[in-house]
Amino acid sequence: MLLIVFLFHDITVLYTKPLFKYILGQQVMNEQVNDNGQVEEAPKFGTFIGVFTPSVLTILGLIMYLRFGWVVGNLGLLLTLVVVLIACSITFITGLSASAIATNMRVGVGGEYFMIAHSLGLELGGAIGIPLYLCRTLSITFYSFGLAESLLILWPAVWGAAPVFMVQLLAAIIIIIITILSGKSASLALKLQVPIMIAVGLSLLALFVGVLTKGMKAPEIVATYRSAPEGFWYIFAVFFPAVTGFTAGIGMSGDLRDPSRSIPKGTLLAVLTGAAVYLAVPFFLSITTAVDGDTLASRGAQAWTLICIGGPILVFAGMWGAILSSAFGSVLSGPRVLQALSQDGLAPRFLSRLSRKGQPTIATWLTGALALSAVLLGNLNAVAQYVTVLFLTLYVIINLSAAIEKLVGDPSYRPTINVPWYVSLIGSVGALFVMFLLNPLACLVAVFIEVILFMYLRRRALGKRWGDVRAGVYLSLARFALLKLKKHTLDSRNWRPHTIVFTEDVEKEADLVYVANCFNQNHGIVTVTRIIEGHFDELDVDVDHEGAEMNSVLKSKNLVGFCEVNVAPDFVTGALNIAQANGIAGLHSNTLMFGWPAKKEKLIAELEIMSAISKIEKNTLICRLKHIRQKRLNKRIDLWWGGLENNGDLMLLLAHLMRMNPAWVHARIKIHSIVESEEERENQIESLLELIESTRIDAEAEVVLRPPDTSIQDIITVSSIGADLVIMGLMIPEKEAMEGYADWLIEFSENLGSVIFVRNASRFAGSLV
Repeated sequence: MLLIVFLFHDITVLYTKPLFKYILGQQVMNEQVNDNGQVEEAPKFGTFIGVFTPSVLTILGLIMYLRFGWVVGNLGLLLTLVVVLIACSITFITGLSASAIATNMRVGVGGEYFMIAHSLGLELGGAIGIPLYLCRTLSITFYSFGLAESLLILWPAVWGAAPVFMVQLLAAIIIIIITILSGKSASLALKLQVPIMIAVGLSLLALFVGVLTKGMKAPEIVATYRSAPEGFWYIFAVFFPAVTGFTAGIGMSGDLRDPSRSIPKGTLLAVLTGAAVYLAVPFFLSITTAVDGDTLASRGAQAWTLICIGGPILVFAGMWGAILSSAFGSVLSGPRVLQALSQDGLAPRFLSRLSRKGQPTIATWLTGALALSAVLLGNLNAVAQYVTVLFLTLYVIINLSAAIEKLVGDPSYRPTINVPWYVSLIGSVGALFVMFLLNPLACLVAVFIEVILFMYLRRRALGKRWGDVRAGVYLSLARFALLKLKKHTLDSRNWRPHTIVFTEDVEKEADLVYVANCFNQNHGIVTVTRIIEGHFDELDVDVDHEGAEMNSVLKSKNLVGFCEVNVAPDFVTGALNIAQANGIAGLHSNTLMFGWPAKKEKLIAELEIMSAISKIEKNTLICRLKHIRQKRLNKRIDLWWGGLENNGDLMLLLAHLMRMNPAWVHARIKIHSIVESEEERENQIESLLELIESTRIDAEAEVVLRPPDTSIQDIITVSSIGADLVIMGLMIPEKEAMEGYADWLIEFSENLGSVIFVRNASRFAGSLV
């Protein structure tokens, strides 16, 4: 009765009271710019015509007439109501999730695609939106085939059997007609659904009156599975598509006057109306004496004709109207998804052009052409389940979007309809369960297609024009991990370098960042810092722009690092402040890395920083790099082990981390040591071999007995002249000896290849390997 009252009210409003039409928002005129640059008045629709009508007519569709009797005849009344409640619960939850998202944003063209893309990101939106468009296009062909087949009952028997091509011909004619009507005017197509709704409502009224006037009996309660021996879940899977289609109105989002208001009201009202009808129909079918259980289980829509007053006229009129309305819904929403995909760069731009009346005409013609070409397939039953499953993935993602938005709790997420995250998650799991229930293979194929599309769109590096929930997800995960890490006791077993790389010009010192990345192994944190000496009130510097330039350089060289620009009175003060402040929770920096300066004064400053920073257990690396990225087959890493400064374990660990990189995987690690006597030599060889065995690092050991009148510098230069990388320890000199030590480092490294000087100040010094 609610539906009948609604119909009467709408007819009055639409056709007899223009003033009420404006007040209720059924259609208003909004300005749009067409492809000729002209401003046109495009119709905008309200809740009833724009959302409720297409949604409820897609719900009350073909399956209600063909399969409801079959369900009741096999399951009995009680289990049929259970099926209806489970199915409607999933769609109602999905409707709530969609409504929550819709009330949090101004939903534009594209409906479900728009909401997912603006919630979970353009890539995932495209991965769902492209299959969604194709499904809606194929749905036009499905519904046209269904209508064509049912119309053949009017074929006169005296003409003989209908030609085999007649179904395809009728389907093609139906597609052409509805495409022309929809392309001409969405307003006309939507208004045509009002008499269709009247026909559906009259067929339901005829059923209810027929039951009440033709006698009643006690309903059959126990399931019999007369014509469905496969069981309860098989019947549920056959019935479930009957409750889908409630998103047809969401697909009209770009044509709505107030989507944030109309989508939740129209969608939820359509779902509830469908649920009310679906609870009433099995009750009336089960208590009528006009047909028995066997007839219901075997004769489909014909059973309705035996019950309804007026016979088949009202039944077939309602059924044909429901099929036609579903086809209209698909031909209206499909092109708008394509229009949105075009606007976001996922389809050719010309497909988003509008006609003078604000219709996506080109997208509509293309959609109609694709639907028409699908007629040539002859029978689409083979792919029908794949289409249904792809639609269900949409429900999974809509619920997942709402759940994630609620869990992340972004301050911008303020829907007027608040749905608990676990409710949306239940809807997502329920839709996923039904996907597997319908066809496990189709489910896997659908997921595979969408994953491939997602990966492809990720590789295209699409430029988005809005924020989405992913940043909030990453932030929540990072916060969760940091809180856990904060409680975790740091141990030498878990130590890895978190490095601050100090650079004056990241373009020229990219090799420094490369080495930091090698040590990092995509697990630690690399921060690339530039210090600008001076004061903010004296400098004209755009810190954000400088940081963005550094990021751009790293990206072009395929390097990873968090770039930042800092202003400080001088280099030493800035480096010390940055080193102390950098990091959070258990992710504090533990290693400072410097490049080789052009002036000795800068090297002395780096040694001063090393001396100070060692007191707070931070390591220092001073690197003199020469062609470090040169490609060679037999690379060698030389490590000079002294043992006096406790640097050896960090040096060996860094050599091991370097060799874990693809370009260095075949490099030899050679541990050198210099002794003064043969007895020392034997003891040192034994000690190094034990170290290599205990650390399980593939390395060689070489202990050199220093000849008389030969300096350590000469021995190292001769031994490591051909090494690709030399790693040596650093001592902390007295302040008055800083300049002399800097001179020695400059002279020492002059004739070698790449050299990294290491100062191990870690709390785990001596136990890192």
